[in-house]
Amino acid sequence: MPVNIPRTEQPRVVIIGAGFAGLRLARKLYKQNFQVVLFDRNNYHQFQPLFYQVATSGLEPSSISFPLRKVFQNVKNVFIRVAEVNKIRAEEKMLETSLGTVMYDYLVIATGATTNFFGMQSFAKNSLPMKSVSEALFLRNTILSNFERAVTISDEEERKRMLNVVVVGGGPTGVEVCGALAEMKNFVLPKDYPEMDFRQMTITLIEANHQLLNGMSAKAGEKAFNYLAELGVEVKLEHRVLNYDGKQVDLEDKESFQANTLIWAAGVKGQMPEGINTDLIVRGNRIRVNDFNQIDDADDIFAIGDIAYMETEAYPNGHPQVAQVALQQASLLAQNLVNIHNKKELTGFRYHDKGSMATVGRNRAVVDLPKLQFSGFVAWMVWMFVHLMSIVGVKNRLVIFINWLWNYMTYDQSLRLIIRQVPRSRDASE
Repeated sequence: MPVNIPRTEQPRVVIIGAGFAGLRLARKLYKQNFQVVLFDRNNYHQFQPLFYQVATSGLEPSSISFPLRKVFQNVKNVFIRVAEVNKIRAEEKMLETSLGTVMYDYLVIATGATTNFFGMQSFAKNSLPMKSVSEALFLRNTILSNFERAVTISDEEERKRMLNVVVVGGGPTGVEVCGALAEMKNFVLPKDYPEMDFRQMTITLIEANHQLLNGMSAKAGEKAFNYLAELGVEVKLEHRVLNYDGKQVDLEDKESFQANTLIWAAGVKGQMPEGINTDLIVRGNRIRVNDFNQIDDADDIFAIGDIAYMETEAYPNGHPQVAQVALQQASLLAQNLVNIHNKKELTGFRYHDKGSMATVGRNRAVVDLPKLQFSGFVAWMVWMFVHLMSIVGVKNRLVIFINWLWNYMTYDQSLRLIIRQVPRSRDASE
């Protein structure tokens, strides 16, 4: 059964995914002579760089999410459908979705990335990823629930295991969540639970590479290491995890840690829709594309953002899976779709690296710009400004700014709520 979308004389661009790339493309195209159909499994856009602040009680999920329909209010040529895309049928220029089928003139795959456990099933089963708002909220519930259980436990070893947190992966996500957890341990939790000694709690960051923030400069990685050490985080570089049973994490060198909470921040892989030629799928579950973000065997199907793999002289192993790549590819593709429609020459993509940054807590951050590297309070202010301006929605920016200001003045987050889904009773369901 076809999805209920009116057919017009405008060429139809179907976009799968409303992340950074998909949303930017839809916002660029709606002013052009296209009909835009945007599919996502959620009815909101989520700001991924701040998931860790939801997980550590710094922000509410609603402050880093924005309803898609609000973005396109009063826009008549954008149609939003909340659905799962099941299969691409390229020969018929059709998508199979959970709502039915939809035809397209141009298809853009912007499905982003999800957690990569590298085939280690024990971590897939027992660890906590953080690649969506719902996963971040679940992580927050788990951490706070463990503290509530720990306060009732008399056995010291069991209580320590309940308090301990292990984070696997020393990229920006791992570093930032460790910094936030350390500040909770040092300044917040002793006030909430005065009967517990939080000196017993350990936060351990495990990274397989020789430095933290491997995609940034060695100076930034060293500075992040020192910042975490100042906060009391134990960092283990060049260590590889082997197994995790929900209570104990084992390393390849036979060392082990006791912890009821293990946060997996070690890798990502593309979220691949069914129907893509397997010959086009490369390492990291990404789709090989040309300089115009077209997949190789179809000139009407494009891939942008984390799912796209484009080899260039500057990036022989593909571009980094970061927001700036996704945004720049989306902007250029919008122009190229106009060029295709007007039978003009296409422009090849060239990534302009605007720099990288990561925060390790209050007054602690690192910034790598193309010709400048700095850290400390100024870097932290730059990090906050860039992230605040990148949030969709004026109200969201205001809410986040107020939360950050309150946290800075009080060393306290006010969002330590355990929010669980309550099952309906038998009488209510009847």
